[in-house]
Order: sequence, then C-alpha cells, then structure tokens
Amino acid sequence: MNMNINNDPHPHVQCKYCSKDYRRAVPQRMQAHLDKCSELQNNTCSQSGLRKSGAWKHFIITDNHKSSHPRVKCKYCPKEYQRAVPARMQDHLDTKCPLAPSAAKLQYSKQNSNGNASENEQKSLEISLVKAIYSANMDHSFVDNPQVIEFFSQLQPSFRLPNKEEIKKLLDDTSQSRSLNNTHNPYNREQFEIETENNDNTMHNLGYQHGIGTEKNEIKTFELFKKAAEEGDVNSIFGLGYCYQNGIGTERNKTKAFELYREAAEQGHIDSMYNLGECYYYGIGIEKNKIEAFELYSKAAGKGHFNSVHNLGYCFQHGIGTEKNEAKAFELYSKAAEKGHLDSLHSLGYCYQHGIGTGKDDIKAFKLYQEAAEKGHINSIYDLGYCYQRGIGTDINVIKAFKLYRESTKKGHLDSLHNLGYCYQHGIGTEKNTIKAFDLYMEAAEKGHIISIYDLGYCYQHGIGVEKDETKAFKLYKEAAEKGHVNSIYDLGYCYQNGIGTEINEIKAFELYKEAAERDHKDSLHNLGYCFQHGIGTVKNEIKAFELFKKAAEKGNIDSIQQLGYCFQYGIGTKKNEIKAFEFYKEAAERGHIDSLHNLGYCFQHGIGTVKNEIEAFELFKKAAEKGNIDSIKELGYCYQIGIGIERNEIKASELYTSLSLTTEIGS
Repeated sequence: MNMNINNDPHPHVQCKYCSKDYRRAVPQRMQAHLDKCSELQNNTCSQSGLRKSGAWKHFIITDNHKSSHPRVKCKYCPKEYQRAVPARMQDHLDTKCPLAPSAAKLQYSKQNSNGNASENEQKSLEISLVKAIYSANMDHSFVDNPQVIEFFSQLQPSFRLPNKEEIKKLLDDTSQSRSLNNTHNPYNREQFEIETENNDNTMHNLGYQHGIGTEKNEIKTFELFKKAAEEGDVNSIFGLGYCYQNGIGTERNKTKAFELYREAAEQGHIDSMYNLGECYYYGIGIEKNKIEAFELYSKAAGKGHFNSVHNLGYCFQHGIGTEKNEAKAFELYSKAAEKGHLDSLHSLGYCYQHGIGTGKDDIKAFKLYQEAAEKGHINSIYDLGYCYQRGIGTDINVIKAFKLYRESTKKGHLDSLHNLGYCYQHGIGTEKNTIKAFDLYMEAAEKGHIISIYDLGYCYQHGIGVEKDETKAFKLYKEAAEKGHVNSIYDLGYCYQNGIGTEINEIKAFELYKEAAERDHKDSLHNLGYCFQHGIGTVKNEIKAFELFKKAAEKGNIDSIQQLGYCFQYGIGTKKNEIKAFEFYKEAAERGHIDSLHNLGYCFQHGIGTVKNEIEAFELFKKAAEKGNIDSIKELGYCYQIGIGIERNEIKASELYTSLSLTTEIGS
C-alpha cells in the first residue's frame, strides 16, 4: 500500500496493485483487500515479495507454492492452514499462538506506529517489573522516583509506568499470602519467585500461569515448564518443581518437587536453593532436616537472596540447625531490612520489642512495625495494632488498634481476626458486641486458630454472645489442649476438678495442672499447689504446696501471694511467720485480692504481724464486704454489734446479719 502519512496513525492509503484506496488506514481491512486483490494474485513476483512481509514471514509454505493461497504452517507452533488467508494467519499470531514473539503480533506493529503499548504488551511488562521488584525485595514506591520515571521514559516510551498504588496491587495479587498463626513465631516464609533472565520460554510459561496475553491455563503452564525443563532450562526446572509442589496443572507430588528443586539448586539456581531449604525445614518431599535447611539458607543468603538472609536470621534466633545466636540473628535481620525486605523489617521490630540480640527499645520496634505496615506487610499491621492497644512504643490508642486489626483481618490474618473478636467482646476501640465477638471467634476457630478455639470454649462456658453450654465448652478446651494450648490445658483441668461439662475426675485435673505447670503456667502452678495442699488427685504434701505457691507468686499469681500469707500465718509447709503473713496479705490486698482484704483486716483486728488497729480493721472489712466477701460481711456485723473500730449500731449489725443469711440461703 502507498501511504500519505503526515504523522497520522490512520493515513490515506492506496493499493499498489489496483486503484483501491482507503481514506483511513485500518490494517485488518487493508489485509482483507490484499487477500482478494485480483491484480496481486496475478502478479507472482508481487506475491513473492509480499510473502516476505506481514503475517507471511511468520509462516512456512508447505505446499502449493505457486498458489495465492498456499498451504502454510506457523513457525512457532504446530498450527497449519490448508489455505493461507493472511488475516486469519495474523489473528492466529495475535490471539492463539502460545509461542509467537511480540514482533509477530499486529498489536506490536500498532505500538510502533502510534506510540502506545498494546494491552498484552503493557500487562506483560507490568508483570515483569513487579517480579523484578519482588525478587529484589524493593519497596513499591520505587516507581514514583523521578529518575526512575525518566529512565523508563527513555528506555521504552510506549510503556506506561504504573504508579506505586498500582504496583502495590499487582504485588498483592501475585505474591503469596502471608498469615501469622503465632505472634511468637511471626514468619510465614512461603515464596514463589521465577527469575526470567530474558528467557522467552520461561516468560511464555509465566504468561499461561498468570494469564498474561492469554487465558490462564495451569495445565498448559505445567506442560510448557516440563518441555523446557527437559531441554535443560533451569528456570523451568524450578517452575516445574513449584507446579508439582502446589498441584498447578498436575497432581501434587512433593517428592518430585523436592527432586526438581535439588536439580536446579545444583546448577546454582538461587530460588531453588531457598525452596530446597524450605523442603528440608518443613519436610516437603523429604524428611525434615533443620541442619540441611540451615546450610541451604546460608548458601542462598551468601548469593544475596534476602528471604534466605531473613530465614538464616530466624535459624540463629531460635537455634534451628545451628547454635542459638541472637546477636547474629539481629545482624542478619538488620542487613535484609536495610534493603527494604519487609519480613526482616518486621523481625527487626520484634527483636527491639523483646530485646533479642539487642537492647529492648519499644519506640524503635513501633517505628519498624509502622514502616513495614505502611508498605502492606500484614504481620506488621497486626503488631502495630497491638502496640496501639497496649501502648508499646506509642500512646495507647484503642481506636487505631481496632482499625488496624480490622485492616489485617480483611487480608486474612487469623490473629487479627481473633483480636478483632476480643475488641468486640470487651468494647476496645468499638462498641461492645458479644454476639459479634462470638461470631469472629467462631470464624477464626473454624480456620484452626487455637486461641480462638479456647475463647470460643470460654464463651460457651460463661454464655458470652451465645447460650451457655458447658459440654461444648469442655469439648473446645479439650480440642485446644490437644493442640498444646496451655491455657486450655489449665481450663480442662479445672473442668475435671469441678465437673464442668464432664464428670469430676480429680486425678485427671491434677495431671493436667501438672502438665501446664511444667510449662510455667502460673495459674496451673497455683492450682497444683492447692491440689498438694488438700490432697486433690494426689497425696497431700504441704511442703510441695508451699513451694508451688511461692513459684506462682513470683510470676505474679495474686491467689498464690494471698496463699503464701496463709501458709506463713498457720505454718503450712513452712515455719510460722506472722510478719511475713501480714506482708503477703498486704501485697495481695493492694492488688485488689478480696480475700486478702479480709485477712489483712483480721490481722489489724487481732494484731497479727502488725500493731493492732481496729479502725483500720473495720475499714478493710467494709471494703471487702462491699465486694461480696461473706466473711467480711459477718465481721462487719460483729464490729457494729460490739463497737469495734466504729460506734455500736445494733440496727446496722442486724441488717448485715440478715443480708448474710439471705446470701447463704441463695448460695445453698
């Protein structure tokens, strides 16, 4: 076609072989004309020249060479046409051929003529950019840097560089979801990275996997990875392993996945080293071997793989596959965090919060959580909420806490789902709504969240947001206890001791308290001491009881502080010491322990471990009585009757005795 261009993307054109012209050039319409042009079909030389351009140069003529419509076969795939029609051939290249390069597509030609990338080309470039940012652990705001924008503008003017919000969305869509099941083990280390290294086969395979330029087709993805892997392409060996691991386009086969990762890792493929480490760590296709996992993380980390740097830090932090070295863990987290690695930013914050490998610094912890949260790190969004709830490194702001829990809940974070329920249960940052709390605990429990299983049991036991059902409570405590939840082990023991949702079984109660106490659960230490003191489910042993009360008291159990006072007052498991008894009662009373308020009043009344002070005794009995302590109601009546610490008032005394008898009747 002859063109009169004048910078017009759709110029006036005329056919070279006949008088046909078009005021507005449309390539598809022009090609359709050439297919029918009689002058062209009669001009063999022209046909030969034309067959070297357009769609023709991407097909091989296999038969009827002299025909204007010979038999042709695509150069890139097995597709054949009995009768060549260029428009149909071009359509095949544009939309159907899985291996056709960009240059073969009509959209590519359009891109070069009008300065705009095609939709497929734009999407493909966007995905490549996102993968590069993700693999390098770079922040998504990188694309808003003026120098970066200028660089891309000069490199490929047709490509519209996405802004940071668009990149963030693409990262969220293509990266693996990271969920946190335990705040003390806050690292979900699943990753999928396929380095393209300008490999057309791998990029094409990714096209089918992610739906770039074609419909998403996992079976085709698998087949293409397999074919390229058989030809020795290391990226495809890795990709094939990932398909087998996750059941993409084939049945899940973790053993094959392991073998393929190992094959690629032996060829120096860094992501495969990392994934092979994950296989050894979690026992994927091979027996768990934490030492081997550590070695592989170390090898990949040495080559600059930041997920491996982070995991290596985690191994040093917890002594996994190597000796525990918290300082080394902190150093590795710092190294990766400096490069913007989000998991490492979060882990570094955790180190500062808990003083792991460094001095404790709640403010630094808060800032690191905040930095990672602003970049979309889900665990950090949760921990930032926790900081606002508890005032860690910042002022308490329960409204912000609630909003952050809600934000991370929407991203599927189970701890946040639980904490959101807790906020509704107690009215933290929102209106109290026990039904909503129960529903959220239920949702998290159904997803296997252990603390939520426990809290769901607590709701059933006490009728919070649901009708009271002690049998269901018992079953839920048992379920969570079997998963190792220490609070549930304690509560299960309490159920057996008191016949809540099950028959009384003091031996089982004792055994469960003992199991939880061995994990330093302070309430279980106290209850185990109580069992030894009174011979519940075991032989009576007051010395052992005293030791357990002491240990629990040191951990802050208020009941044990009061019980230590009782032991010292009466010489239970230790020598009698009324001064110490008074001191322990006083400590527990100052913490709000009601029985200790009464016992402290009794000490003042009778001068036990302190100077006798009947006025102080009266005030303490009054305070404890107002909180429902029956012994104090009785003592308060006696004080009014006799005039101890207060003027005699027999009417008041009578009223108190009457209220006491009514309380006793109701209780019985």
